[in-house]
This record gives sequence, structure tokens and C-alpha cells, in this order.
Amino acid sequence: MGVTIHDVARAAGVSVASASRALSGRRKVTPEVAERVTRAAAELGYQPNAVAKALRDRTTGTVGMVVPGIGNPFFTTMVEAVEHQLQKSGRDLLLCASQYTPEIEARRLNTLLARRVDGLIISPCDFEASAPAVLNAARQVPLVQVDRYIEGGGADWVGVDDDSALAQAVDHVVAGGARSVVFVSSRLMNSSARLRLAGFQLATARAGVDSGAPLLGEFTLDWGFEAGRRLLADGTLPDAVICGNDEIAVGLLRALRLGGVRVPEEVSVVGFDDVGHATMCDPPLTTVRQPVEEMAAEVVRLLGQVRVSDPRPAQRLAIAPRLVVRETSRPVTSGADTIAAAGIVAGNGQEEEEVA
Repeated sequence: MGVTIHDVARAAGVSVASASRALSGRRKVTPEVAERVTRAAAELGYQPNAVAKALRDRTTGTVGMVVPGIGNPFFTTMVEAVEHQLQKSGRDLLLCASQYTPEIEARRLNTLLARRVDGLIISPCDFEASAPAVLNAARQVPLVQVDRYIEGGGADWVGVDDDSALAQAVDHVVAGGARSVVFVSSRLMNSSARLRLAGFQLATARAGVDSGAPLLGEFTLDWGFEAGRRLLADGTLPDAVICGNDEIAVGLLRALRLGGVRVPEEVSVVGFDDVGHATMCDPPLTTVRQPVEEMAAEVVRLLGQVRVSDPRPAQRLAIAPRLVVRETSRPVTSGADTIAAAGIVAGNGQEEEEVA
């Protein structure tokens, strides 16, 4: 049997009640008693019973998080940022992946609820099919959506301003001389895919450039490579390709290189996310940087404000992204005034131009 509170109290020469008060910090004890109990607990290796504490305090100090897949570098980065924010308040993160399947997502949510998490953070995998399970969870614990959201909202959401992101990307390639731009992204199963396509269409219409039919598949390297092969097979390449995420862009770049296409001399390529792939590919990828740390901070802040059955309308917070110009896009042509350089920032040993 492990060390109990009775053992600590006996070693410190105090009552069990005094030892409990000293270790919990909920009620004051004299400095002398606190010091004796703390020293005795350390010497004996005493660990509080987390289950008993949870039942007593009605809190577990844990937050559950469900993302579509941890193999996607963006979600990995977001999970790390959320965990960092939770650590500031002494809370732990329990992570699950839905594997892009609503049925698995529902089971993961139920598992986390059974573990009595204090709150949930989720990036729903499906705009429509995820809604029942997400709404059910939101009726039981505080819940905030991140990056993606379900149809009709239903819970607070923090994400990126996709209209701004695609406007920056389109304006940049147009300023570099592009007159035909193709969008390569995911099928419209989630809110991110829908918002990014809508933002692209809005930006190209405003810029007055030929956008052609979008190529929609998955947010994966394999789909990016396949989309690149399709563009090569068409025979006429666009001046620029804007991608729904960096994984698509990296796969596309490989296909273009194998096809003998020079980037950015013949085709400019712009990604979305600014994850590790962006600086490691050759040439380094021009991409829209998602403000992951700021998004994570807002998610955790909102989670602390949400109350179950609160009649207030769900909050939606879209955070402005930044375009980071590297080497896969042509420089702004002389006289172009559609974008303005905001400065130079250091990153991974090379200069990056960050555009407002």
C-alpha cells in the first residue's frame, strides 16, 4: 500500500485534518505546521489521491482535446501550443484523434467525458456529421472549437481569418505578374475547406484574374502530388497555384519539379499554415502563417469563460494571419501596388519577407 495522509500526519506529529489542510491549501494552518507536513510528505514520497481530490473538488485539472489527426503538422503544432497554455494554470491535456471519422470522433468525446475532463477543445472533422456529438458534449462541459467548426456554430470557435489569408495570397501572386491562378485544396467536408475556397473565389474575383476550376481532394502530401500531376497533364499551367495547406503545396512542388517545371519562374506556389515543411522544402515555401500561439491562448481563455447551458450566443473569433514570402513565388513586379511589405523577419537561418 502506498503512503497515505495518515502516514504523513503521524510523521509530522499533527492530526490528519491539519495535514490535509496544509497540503490542500484550502484552509490556513500555522507556518510551523505547514513546514512540518510538507517536509514529512516529501520524505515519505506522498502523492495525493487524484481520484479522491476530483470527487471532492468536482474538478480533475484536465482538459480533453480532439483533433482530426496528429499526423498533420498543423494539428501537432496546435496541440503543443494548447498544452503550453494549459500548463500555465497547472492543467493537463488529454489528447485524442478522430482519424477524420465522425463515428470515431463521437467515441473519443464520450471517452473524455467519462474521464470527467473539466472542458473540451475540438477541431471537428466534418462540418455536418460532427454536429450531434459536439453539441451533446457542449451540453455537459465547457467546449471550444478550434480551426474548424460544425454547421450552425453551436459553441465558441477560434480560428484564422480565411478571407484575409486568401486575399493576401492572391494579391501577392497577382502583384508578381500572375493572371491565372488555380486553387488546390480539400473537398468541402469541413469548415476550413469551405472557408478557404470561398476566400479564394472572393479574392480572385476582386483581383479580376482567371481562377479556373479548383482541384479538391485531401489536405495531404499525396493529394498535392496528384494535383500537380493533373496540372501537368492538362498541358497549360496556370501562372500561380495557391494551396489549402502546406502539405498540399509540398506535394505539388515535388510533382512540378519531376515534371521539369521551374518554380517560381514558370509557376508560383503559395501554401497555408507555415508549418515545418514550409522552410524545409526546396525551394522554401511562400505561405500564409497561422497565428497558432495566439489562437491557442484565445481557445484556453474562452474555455475558462464558457458555462454549460449559458444562454449567451456562441462567440466566433477569427485571428488575422500573415503572409510569409520565401522562394516559391515571384517577386512583386515593378509598379505593382496591390500589397505592401511590412518588414523582414528572421526564420530558420534565412530571411523571410512578411507581408501585411
